[in-house]
Amino acid sequence: MYIVTANEMYDIDELSIKEMNMEGKLLMENAGRAIAQEVEGLTSSKGTICILVGPGSNGGDGFVIGRTLLNKSYSVQVVQVVPNDKIIGDALYHKNLYINCGGEVTLMKETENISTYLNDAEIVIDAILGIGVKGMLREPMANLVSILNEKASCVVSVDIPSGLPADEGIHDFAAVQADYTFTVGAPKMSVFLQHTAAYYGAWTDLDTGLPLKAFKASDREVWDEVQFLKTMPSRQLNDHKGDHGRGLVIGGSSEMPGAFAMTLQAALRTGAGLITGATSEKVRSAIAGQNLEATYQILPEVNGALTNKKSIDLDAYDAVAIGIGMGRDPETELLVKTILHQAECPIIIDGDGLFHIKDDLSALQGKQEPVIITPHPGEMAMLMGLSVKELMHKPFYYSRNFAMEHGVYVILKGTHTIISSPEGRQAVNTTGNPGLAKGGSGDVLTGMVLAMIMQGQSIFEGLCNGCYLHGKSADLAVSTNHTVHDLLATDVITGIPKAFKSLLNN
Repeated sequence: MYIVTANEMYDIDELSIKEMNMEGKLLMENAGRAIAQEVEGLTSSKGTICILVGPGSNGGDGFVIGRTLLNKSYSVQVVQVVPNDKIIGDALYHKNLYINCGGEVTLMKETENISTYLNDAEIVIDAILGIGVKGMLREPMANLVSILNEKASCVVSVDIPSGLPADEGIHDFAAVQADYTFTVGAPKMSVFLQHTAAYYGAWTDLDTGLPLKAFKASDREVWDEVQFLKTMPSRQLNDHKGDHGRGLVIGGSSEMPGAFAMTLQAALRTGAGLITGATSEKVRSAIAGQNLEATYQILPEVNGALTNKKSIDLDAYDAVAIGIGMGRDPETELLVKTILHQAECPIIIDGDGLFHIKDDLSALQGKQEPVIITPHPGEMAMLMGLSVKELMHKPFYYSRNFAMEHGVYVILKGTHTIISSPEGRQAVNTTGNPGLAKGGSGDVLTGMVLAMIMQGQSIFEGLCNGCYLHGKSADLAVSTNHTVHDLLATDVITGIPKAFKSLLNN
């Protein structure tokens, strides 16, 4: 499933119609019928369904929805919220077809009159405006949207809530607050943005017959269970521990031994063959009893901070993670930069490690082996010299640009975690819940992706699968014996076996 901007969606539709000879009327028919089927699952057989139709494709979809539901004996009221001369082309064709099948169209003359229809409806279908809206709505649409939000008991939006921008970077708008949204063809970028996602309500993307070939130019995708199962390597009968990676985790401090311990546990539970923790003797003695399967390298410390005064044999490892719970002492900064310079295997930089490189991002560039950073929004904003608000208005743009400029992989953590590659490919993870908004969740994720990138898949696939499994474990925990209030990072580790079993059906 791809993620598109408004212009990309227009190009996909145009390619499908002009080069692949798909009739626009057919695409509209497919979209409307698919949405009508979903609406049937939301309504009783007796309630009135009010469909507000505007100009363009969304309005045309609305007429198809009306005809489909009318033919199934539902009580349908279609209200056209624009003058007749605004209904043209394929939308006009489907309007006439709806009328020919016995439907009636009420023309709204004053927006205030719409309240009568909204009050009487069990469900209101918002087929008013599509993906072309940018900025604030003009009247009478602004007033119509305001009344709809106030009066309707249940709103279903077609493709996108009317008034909502499809793209990132737009923060001044007024939009329908939908309870459900059925996206058509592909979800739009604003589905995954912090300041716009809630307007969609519960959303589902519907297959409307657009050819896969038309999407090939897109480099943004949704990472879901299909992608996980397609890319997750299987284990072979004669595998041994060396086949699944020797990982090194560098970090820990007397103030944060737990973070370090959770990264080790998560890496082992996610399938790493061997995991070594490089940390101080104090941390090792505090956590060794919880991590019986891990081995350790003891690093010297000065005033509680790890130093680089003892060399680490990095050649013995297939991947390294650094920064977890290690603190921000200048001595530790030198250690991070030394490891980053010397590592000739994939390296993950997390937590305090990101703080230590923020003033010298050139250290990321020119590496022969992959570098992966795993910032939350505050850390990403710090690295880019932005406010968090600026970053979150355009997270796709900023994370992709950073990845391409510095030649690194970026896992921008959040409600909708975005994974970006140095080539500009991006994916959005679909698992996870608010229970993950707890200290330690990121430390667990670092251990999981460390294990994943050593499992015989591409780095990008490993990062996406690590994020997916992390969220899946949290989702299963909340669906069984936890809630989003009490879920802890250690519960996510405990849930990894159940997540694997659920996905792989072992």
